[in-house]
Amino acid sequence: MHFFTLKDGELHAEDLKVADLAKEYGTPLYVYSAATLRRHFKAYDSAFTSLRHMTCYSVKANSNLSVLKLLAEMGAGMDIVSGGELHRALAAGVDPQKIVYSGVGKRTAEIREALEANILMFNVESQQELERIGSVAQEMGKTARISVRINPDVDPKTHPYISTGMKKNKFGLDLETSLATYRRAKELPAVEAVGIDCHIGSQLTTVEPFLEALEKILSFYQQLCDMGLCIEYIDLGGGLGITYDEEEPPHPAEFGEALAKRLADLPITLILEPGRSIAGNAGILVTEVVYTKQTPSKHFVIVDAAMNDLVRPSLYGSFHRIAEVAPAGRPEEDVDVVGPICESGDFLARDRQLPRVESGEFLACFSAGAYGFTMSSNYNSRPRACEIIVDGENVTVARRRETYDDLTALER
Repeated sequence: MHFFTLKDGELHAEDLKVADLAKEYGTPLYVYSAATLRRHFKAYDSAFTSLRHMTCYSVKANSNLSVLKLLAEMGAGMDIVSGGELHRALAAGVDPQKIVYSGVGKRTAEIREALEANILMFNVESQQELERIGSVAQEMGKTARISVRINPDVDPKTHPYISTGMKKNKFGLDLETSLATYRRAKELPAVEAVGIDCHIGSQLTTVEPFLEALEKILSFYQQLCDMGLCIEYIDLGGGLGITYDEEEPPHPAEFGEALAKRLADLPITLILEPGRSIAGNAGILVTEVVYTKQTPSKHFVIVDAAMNDLVRPSLYGSFHRIAEVAPAGRPEEDVDVVGPICESGDFLARDRQLPRVESGEFLACFSAGAYGFTMSSNYNSRPRACEIIVDGENVTVARRRETYDDLTALER
């Protein structure tokens, strides 16, 4: 459920007309709904109230400081994957004891920064990383709390680029190697193993892969108990999908009910890392029609948003619903919606049935709140879009539009 709806024949973001926002702030424009972010976080967090749990929002989905601050004020922790995301989380006022650090390539400086901040724990992805964390922590006179990311070899049945829990993926360690890594962690003087981590992929539309992975984790948990390791946290990651087209992902309540049956009697705290399921449908990308173009084989709608603004269609072949901001009731046509980038892969939609549009009109790309702006770039020297948050009738410029001077500010 989101707060982008038609009222009096025009698309609104909460109480404001999207067309008015586009005229005032320009396009391409990311528009986020505060009410949707709050609703989705509450829906996710409340689904696990029967369990000791911590909801650590996945910063990579949408890392805007205003978004992070809104969620932190609701009690969210953060799942981070870089020193930059740590900086953002701390700047947004997140409690460091609610921050977990994932990612396969943590550098020494980043490890040092996280230890200095006293984060909850590192999700360790390799044996070499464990040694590096232990060495840095000992040098600093600190104790690093860690979990080992287990790769359970479970097929999440999602796009191969966002599958993370199978043997061929770069993430985590197989069960046998994970056990050896925990044994080594027990030997390191500046390391304390406090958790088990697992993340099998993104945009999952069924809970079955989660439950399959959980069974393997619980068996592994018992092995650690037998080794004398008292694990406090089980981190199941994120990955619950959203509706882009016709997907019917489970509600978080269904996920929570399924997990409660298996975890209720264990003395652990469950950590969840939702990103897309909180931010995805909380944002739209608004774009202006620049030209329309008819060729013998194709009808193109050329807009001012491009693959540098929203790369998911080009990168993953992903579907984003596109609709008129002010529907005019014209007949539909089969079109490709494309941007100005000099690449044939620069498209927002292909072979899409859309009402005929004209230059100067606005279109909205839905479900753009996650992996939209965070994956954007300056390709073709295009300034990145403005981001705004609508909260009822109020607007916050969460990130101003970049200028040409911004493009060259770091160059000599």
